[in-house]
Amino acid sequence: MEKRVFCLLSCVFAMLLFYQYIFHPFYHGHPVQPQFSPTKKILLVPLDGRPPCRQFVMDAGRIASYEVIPPPSEIQDYYSLPGNTAALQSWLQENIGQADALILSIDQLLYGGLLAAREKDASQEEISVMLAFLRKLHADHPNVPIYAFSILPRLTPQDTIDGYYEKRWLMEYSRLVGKKAAGLPVDDEKIASLEAKISSESMEKYLSHFRGSTALNKQLAELSKEGVLARLILGQDDGEAYSIPNIEKEALRRYLAEKGISEEQVFLTHGADEIALTLLAEIKMRETHLVPRIFVKYNNEKSEGRIMPYMAISTGETVQEKLDMMNAVPAPSPEEADLTLFVSTNNSDEDTLGSRATSVRYLQQAREQDQPVALVDLSKHFFASEILLPQLIRENYPINSLIAYAGWNTASNSIGTALAQSCLFLAQQKEASTTQDAINLYAANLTFLQNRFLEDAFYLKDVIDLVNTSLIKAGYTNTADLDLEHNARWANAMLQHAMKERIHVYKETSAFRQPVSFATPTGRTTLRIADITADTSYPWPRTFEINLQSSIRLEELGP
Repeated sequence: MEKRVFCLLSCVFAMLLFYQYIFHPFYHGHPVQPQFSPTKKILLVPLDGRPPCRQFVMDAGRIASYEVIPPPSEIQDYYSLPGNTAALQSWLQENIGQADALILSIDQLLYGGLLAAREKDASQEEISVMLAFLRKLHADHPNVPIYAFSILPRLTPQDTIDGYYEKRWLMEYSRLVGKKAAGLPVDDEKIASLEAKISSESMEKYLSHFRGSTALNKQLAELSKEGVLARLILGQDDGEAYSIPNIEKEALRRYLAEKGISEEQVFLTHGADEIALTLLAEIKMRETHLVPRIFVKYNNEKSEGRIMPYMAISTGETVQEKLDMMNAVPAPSPEEADLTLFVSTNNSDEDTLGSRATSVRYLQQAREQDQPVALVDLSKHFFASEILLPQLIRENYPINSLIAYAGWNTASNSIGTALAQSCLFLAQQKEASTTQDAINLYAANLTFLQNRFLEDAFYLKDVIDLVNTSLIKAGYTNTADLDLEHNARWANAMLQHAMKERIHVYKETSAFRQPVSFATPTGRTTLRIADITADTSYPWPRTFEINLQSSIRLEELGP
């Protein structure tokens, strides 16, 4: 009997050892303490207070060894409350003398944020005052470059236009007029019928918003031509293939050509939230003279031509646009590139689990050949079952070896974010002169990477649906406008509990636990993330985005 018990216990112990050392190998290492000694200070006036527009840029600044300084939150926007534009001007005047560069949202400075800009039309007097302020700011501090961006109005009518049906008619009218402007056949009688249904007041309010935006952005373009702005990016928010916003965008493009204003001075792009991050990368690339060579790989033959949600152009066109904006050079192969940008646009209506397995194999081979990879992980329906990350984790792919990852919201948001993170990383690599420099860089990049995994995949493809479903079942039907005193508290509790559970499972996976080996100026070294924790909450009374700050504990394993 004792012999049988001994044999049974021996088998159990052997199984535990097998599980520990095969699936949870023990790594002997010593703790490392990353250091942050910023080499530059960058002032940031963000598009709004949401984390992608503010916190992402601050976090990414650490990759570049930059301190990114935003205005105090009390003078910025909060959800539907606009920021204090006069206080923002004062803050800029008081602080720009201590900065090396400024990244400036015109929408925040002029209107008080993106939501305010969607509703309000600025008078020419207000615009002239702002332009004069920028000219004086530049004249007083000519050695501090001002990188500005402005967002073109979207197709959706302003909330100040009342009436559900009238808004739908305006959107239908905009699409038809856009198609007609593009030379496509349309039903003119249908356009006339819509014009008759829409009140003249609503039509004028809708159209004047676009006219005002075009007039503003022409004047901003002149500032760039004068040299007041180091560069101006004009972004298109939530676009569609045919609409009045596209007509106005093409009018701006013609204006720039007529005035001889180059893309180096003013660049038109699709997207909004990621533009400040892109400008941060541009500052770093100019400093280090980085011209990145990028090899672009799509997950299948359909992906490049696929138009993803809220986009006016295909994924391939979006990628090319972002590469052009960052002056990246296309590489013919991974071996000739600084980086492979792997773009996955899975659609469960067309793509299969087998097709995603092919992508996993490609990424595994790239890793074996020590090719740096940034992964853009998009999904047509925002389902966890459509993205690559869960399958990479199941296949024990060393996910912390990725240089960048993004899969949030629109294709332009994600592609722009992944490219910006990648270029910041590549540029800072050129600056690393000691092993400690290299460790600091990897620590900052790994932290940003973890934030993207946790938010873009775990939250936006999983937990958000759990929270929203629970709220709706309890009778709270509007998850975009939570009551901060009641259901918002419950939503935060659900968020924190669900994310804590997922992080607990995630950090025990082999994919997470595998170390990362890399070259330093004094030889190769290896790091692993020994532990990870994260603080989460809702920044605004809605569930669309979260505040997320992860903290990682690193160990160095040696060469």
